[in-house]
Amino acid sequence: MQLTRTKSEKTKQTMDEKLNSLRAGVLGSNDGILTVVGVLFSVAAATTNQFTIFIAGLSDLLACAFSMASGEYASVSTQKDTEKAVVEKERQLLKTDFEGELHAVQRHYMTLGVTEETAMAIARDLLTKKPLATVVSIKYDMQLGHYMNPWDAAFASLFSASAGGVFPLPLLAMTFAPAHWQWPATIIAVSVAVALTGYLSAVLGKGNVKTAVIRNVLVGIVTMFIHYYVGTLF
Repeated sequence: MQLTRTKSEKTKQTMDEKLNSLRAGVLGSNDGILTVVGVLFSVAAATTNQFTIFIAGLSDLLACAFSMASGEYASVSTQKDTEKAVVEKERQLLKTDFEGELHAVQRHYMTLGVTEETAMAIARDLLTKKPLATVVSIKYDMQLGHYMNPWDAAFASLFSASAGGVFPLPLLAMTFAPAHWQWPATIIAVSVAVALTGYLSAVLGKGNVKTAVIRNVLVGIVTMFIHYYVGTLF
């Protein structure tokens, strides 16, 4: 039975692992944009002191970035622990209930239209060559030895949340744009930024691009309006 993997197989990232890091990055960027601009609008509506506005935005940017990173790390770590527990469970089942695992693989191929006899032959062959990898793949759609990396997700989220708050310039637009361009420049910067994150999230999730972009822009506009109104109350 082949239960081990080569070093190169273990270190090579699967598409799911890469997409998980990209997903964390896109979500981090979106949160970085909206949380920073929310604080900027609230503070800028309450005061015209540029230094105060900048410090408030910068502080929120750092808090958001590290909060997103720690949240992603905790979430993906839990997922990784669950995946490892599943693999260990299947490892034990192969020892204690090999026939049950054999029939589970057989049923999988029968649902694909393979005859009962052929499905059993395939199942026996696979469980002779790669038993653990086979059952993990068929029963859980997982690739043996590949787990979601919490550090990859955390750093992707940390970087993208930080970048989202600065690029394309919501923080800089609000604090350094000329007074008469301050508000429109920030609104345009935020709208373009959230439209981009909406587009990327739709592409990664194979969703409707137009719907995702419109939804993100509307959320961005509502966020700016709410925080501006809150700022005018003080």
